[in-house]
Amino acid sequence: MNFEFLFNNLPELTITGLAFGAIYALVALGYTMVYGVLQLINFAHSEVFMYGTFAMLWTVMALNGAEADGVKLIAILIAALFLAMLMSAAIALILERVAYRPLIKRDAPRLIALISAIGASFVLAELMGLRDKVAEWLGLDDNLDDYVSGARINNSMAGVLEKPRFDVAGVSVSSIDLIVIVAAVGMMVLLDQFVRRSRLGKGIRATAQDPETASLMGVNPTRTIQVTFLIGGIMAGIAAFLYMLKIETTRFDVGFLLGVKAFTAAVLGGIGNLRGALLGGLILGVAENWGSALFGTEWRDVIAFVLLVLILLVRPTGLLGESLGKARA
Repeated sequence: MNFEFLFNNLPELTITGLAFGAIYALVALGYTMVYGVLQLINFAHSEVFMYGTFAMLWTVMALNGAEADGVKLIAILIAALFLAMLMSAAIALILERVAYRPLIKRDAPRLIALISAIGASFVLAELMGLRDKVAEWLGLDDNLDDYVSGARINNSMAGVLEKPRFDVAGVSVSSIDLIVIVAAVGMMVLLDQFVRRSRLGKGIRATAQDPETASLMGVNPTRTIQVTFLIGGIMAGIAAFLYMLKIETTRFDVGFLLGVKAFTAAVLGGIGNLRGALLGGLILGVAENWGSALFGTEWRDVIAFVLLVLILLVRPTGLLGESLGKARA
């Protein structure tokens, strides 16, 4: 165990861990909100995130972001953020409409909905992994070659962004890490206030607490569920944008491991609790980074899940066990 390396680089490792944790937290929101309203684990949410990363990548490619700088590059990144949010939100709404709503109307057992979620996850991932074949069937492979070639390998936008570092009180900090942390925490605060104070947010909390009573009080459950998936999709799109700023590389199955870790963060913080998703994500990201420095990078994923097991042994409801439906206004 390399204690010396950990202690000598503790501030830098903490900041980098917080950046990863902030991304986990944004993705975890989708799991938390859907579980709070439907008591359902939306395992296909990881693919909602994955499609957002490709929307970001393809926007930068289409607008020649690699050759841009200054104001033009900022404009391209803003467009990429918007389209990543749009793509992820659209996929989330399609999931709700196709994979879940028919089962909800039939009052299907939750196990059936869970199986549908897993199936939808594989379908979405494989569609992205076979996009070259789809383009070939449609006769568009030549026109879309830049976007469909190498469908099952890493796709990168490396070199588009410079990542300057600067010293803060003797600590080397990456500008991208700071952007990721501030943006993610800011979005989490806005969402928390939206759910607690807005009319739609109160409808979400009412449906999470007691769907039948909420319906009798005039809350449209179908609309509430749609809004819940929409918000989760938008947050996944923002997470995808921030992920690509930091990692710069994606692939058709990128959502699997990150989705599992985001779900871990949601459970760690207390699934169904928005603030718990933020807390769980940040703790998980920092713990992974510290553990990687101490034991080696090959132990990174092991550390994440060992932490989850330890927390649940002590507090099965997670660190913040209050549900979405019981959140105070």
